[in-house]
Amino acid sequence: MDVGRDGRRPRAVVVGAGIAGLAAATGLAERGFHVEVIERERYLGGRVGGWTERLPDRSAVGMNRGFHAFFAQYYNLRKLLARTDPQLRRLRRLDDYPLIDAEGRRDTFRHLPSTPPWNALAFALRSPTFRLRDLIRMDPRAAAPLAAVSVPDIYHRIDHLDAETFLHRVNFPEAARHLAFEVFSRSFFVAPQHMSAAELATMFHIYFLGSSEGLLFDVAEDNFDVSLWTPLAEYLTAPRVPRRPGTVRIHTGVRVGRIDADETSGFRVLDDTDAETTADAVVLAVDITGLRRIVAASPTLGDGPWRAQVARLAVAPSFAVQRLWLNQPIRADRPSFLGTGNLDPLDNISVVSKYEKQAADWARESGGSVVESHAYAVADGMPPSQARDEVRSRMLARLHHIYPETAEARIVGETMLWRQDCPRFAPGDFARRPGISTPHPRLVLAGDGIRVDLPVALMERAATTGWIAANTLVRQWAGAGHSLQTVPIRGRSAILRALAARGGSDE
Repeated sequence: MDVGRDGRRPRAVVVGAGIAGLAAATGLAERGFHVEVIERERYLGGRVGGWTERLPDRSAVGMNRGFHAFFAQYYNLRKLLARTDPQLRRLRRLDDYPLIDAEGRRDTFRHLPSTPPWNALAFALRSPTFRLRDLIRMDPRAAAPLAAVSVPDIYHRIDHLDAETFLHRVNFPEAARHLAFEVFSRSFFVAPQHMSAAELATMFHIYFLGSSEGLLFDVAEDNFDVSLWTPLAEYLTAPRVPRRPGTVRIHTGVRVGRIDADETSGFRVLDDTDAETTADAVVLAVDITGLRRIVAASPTLGDGPWRAQVARLAVAPSFAVQRLWLNQPIRADRPSFLGTGNLDPLDNISVVSKYEKQAADWARESGGSVVESHAYAVADGMPPSQARDEVRSRMLARLHHIYPETAEARIVGETMLWRQDCPRFAPGDFARRPGISTPHPRLVLAGDGIRVDLPVALMERAATTGWIAANTLVRQWAGAGHSLQTVPIRGRSAILRALAARGGSDE
């Protein structure tokens, strides 16, 4: 049931056109809202955005902010993408997700059983970093929270611990920590000693003990703008779409400066073009830095405790993405994506030309390849240029060591991105994180740094909070919200839940 049945459709402003903002805009427009989306960047998608750059020879190439895995457990993100791709044909499944470490050990997620807990047990038993005696030596009492996660209870139990300390208490094998769990933690752009143990346990629940979809994932078949966001923007802004009775206008390259709230007249959103947009409701779906800035500049938003909560939000360390256009092909047996453990500063390597259409077209026409390396959690702040050059050199050296054929190739083009705009998930952060609702009932938050008491993470957390933000507003106008799906909020295995209950407290 949509809103506006009295002849007046409410107006909403969505600040931010990343996954969270686009999900919120979709949810609102499909229930009859008039929506204005205001995005600071020139492209959509936020940290999953894509754009076009030019190589030194002036050829146009696709570029984005680095590899993203679209896991099968990302139900609510997939619900968003299905608006323009019902069969999700613009995603393609990778057949493996290998991991290697500094000792040359290699893990894989291929051919694991799908049923918990046998999927996790099979992975451990066939891993080169695990032996049967390692399982016997693990402390079942300390491991109880990991074996039977319940959300949000897991945050009340172990969010005060960092992931490294927690795994040490469990007596988890050191090599396995580097090869498996460290890869999970660094996907949050943070080292294990600085990541919440509760977030790590929730990740383990989402991908192993709480779901049967496993850890094989999809990738976008083309650059993110082409595969994902341009089609969604066309769907949102097209006239006369029966499924979407509301209207949507998208403004890119516009920065919101301040939002004024008034109990009688709603909101006034002021941006850097000196434009003023009035609205009945506002969704703030921006990154942490943007949220702090807007709230600090908007004295009529919220109350003192809420404003202080927003001001205390922190970002994760900076990260680097190095994309290379090489004049020679990479070996055909190289995986599309390779995760690395204990190979500082490198965290993974993507052979982009093996799965992304624009990169594959360039490689075929030039006889070369497109390869990308990521370094997560490089520095607490944005490092100076000399330090960036050193990281670049070390990343290149790691690439040459792991894939020696790249050392023989000439670099035709290179882009090195540095960013520090991901939310922090440190011990104790969960309780301090603002939720979707705010002191003003028609102002809501969305994004992967916003608290939601559901087993979701990363892109799926962004999508889920976006849908919930829209539902929260729609229901205030007596409209029907959109249905959502997550993995179960607690472990699916009754055996593990019983063992965890016997294990007692983690204290």
